[in-house]
Amino acid sequence: MHIVFAASECVPFAKTGGLADVVGALPPELVKLGHEVTVYLPLYAGVRRQIKGELKHAVRSITIPFAYYNRFAGVVNGGKRAGVQYYFIDCPELFDREGLYGTAEGDYPNNWERFGLFCRAVLEAAKLLGVPDVFHVHDWQAALIPVYLRTTYNSDPLLKQSGTVLTLHNAAYQGAFPPSTTERLLLPWEIFTMDKLEQFDSFNFLKGGLVYSDILTTVSRKYAEEIQTPEFGNQLDSVLRGRAEELRGILNGVDYTQWNPATDPNLAAHYTPENLAGKRECRADLLRAFGLEQVGDSTPVIGIVSRFAMQKGFDLVEQIAGRLSELDVAVVALGSGEPVYEKFFRDWAFWNKANVAVRIGYDDALSHKIEAGADIFLMPSLYEPCGLNQIYSLKYGTVPVVRATGGLDDTIEEWDPKQGTGTGFKFRGMRSEGLRDAIDRALAAFEDKEGWKRLMLNGMARNYSWEQPAREYAVVYEEAAKKRE
Repeated sequence: MHIVFAASECVPFAKTGGLADVVGALPPELVKLGHEVTVYLPLYAGVRRQIKGELKHAVRSITIPFAYYNRFAGVVNGGKRAGVQYYFIDCPELFDREGLYGTAEGDYPNNWERFGLFCRAVLEAAKLLGVPDVFHVHDWQAALIPVYLRTTYNSDPLLKQSGTVLTLHNAAYQGAFPPSTTERLLLPWEIFTMDKLEQFDSFNFLKGGLVYSDILTTVSRKYAEEIQTPEFGNQLDSVLRGRAEELRGILNGVDYTQWNPATDPNLAAHYTPENLAGKRECRADLLRAFGLEQVGDSTPVIGIVSRFAMQKGFDLVEQIAGRLSELDVAVVALGSGEPVYEKFFRDWAFWNKANVAVRIGYDDALSHKIEAGADIFLMPSLYEPCGLNQIYSLKYGTVPVVRATGGLDDTIEEWDPKQGTGTGFKFRGMRSEGLRDAIDRALAAFEDKEGWKRLMLNGMARNYSWEQPAREYAVVYEEAAKKRE
């Protein structure tokens, strides 16, 4: 089959979150299964800099009409990587910006125009460069592709038999704009209704994709269940319940070529399940990097790599921070985000210089050092569609403490010291007492060195590569294509 991916992010070109990792890793696995895969992305300023030399246009100009004007987009040939063909939609006045979606002051007000153009440009480019059996679109930024296909392009003889799959990576981000967006994007007003794109008097990109796509997927089995409830559905739960038969939960994989303690170039030493000695060196290197050299060998090190946001559960951490500071434990944290949580981490480190250290920002090499050097990895997320860091932690023999939600619940099994089974520690609910108890269980287990080694090795033995998810997606593509026969 020929599958076209359309997304706003993809490593190594542009990234703000896990979406980029999925779009970067899944296509090469599908190629290994014998499929033809093409990926379309916007040509952001950062991507333009990555493409050395003169841009090679596969298509010089595509006319994209809006209500009162036209825009013109080119398609840059990004070549093939690992068998995957990459194309970039080139519209400098919309995409040649440093931020993918906005600035520190907020989102770009014309994101409706930017990603509306992107969706139409992908459809027009596909007609010239290769019509797929299935369009696989990701999140709200690409969600108008199935909407256009079943409305404006419904009678197009080239596109009418292409199936559509939409992957929902995070229901909190929906792309909501004023009602006039319908007309501005030259979509028929009859789709601006409660059962289609209208959501609380807004034009909702994501809702449109959920309504018009042939098959829906999300990034873990548990999250597929959760988003059908008011608690996690972000007011789209009724839409998702209505499409429950077409909704699949497929757990994200990870790229073990990038995340493997046996080969990771960012580490002070390498290690394997057969020889864990290098992890001790990685621990010492991590403590040096954070200025905590005085932390003793018997003191467990808790690592955090995250966006600092309410979603990540850091209000719970704040509530137990005082008690953690009184224990024989060290904490290292890397991240940035909401000012209130950045301030919390700075203050926590300032008042506890001997055992708490924080770096505000993102440092890829340092994130690898934390995964390898920490003993425990903390992810108390209020919700987590999939999560990747807990999976990295398993591979690195760093024991996760997580809230039992979304992909965290799917990937972490509670440690049973009597049976020697399990890979980490989980808590339920949204109270700080649950997090505190889970950390207490982890610290108690850390005292039993033989049991802790068994716990580490259990996690390191788990395989969350993209091989199995790719097979599951291939089945979904077949299903979507059959709906259009």
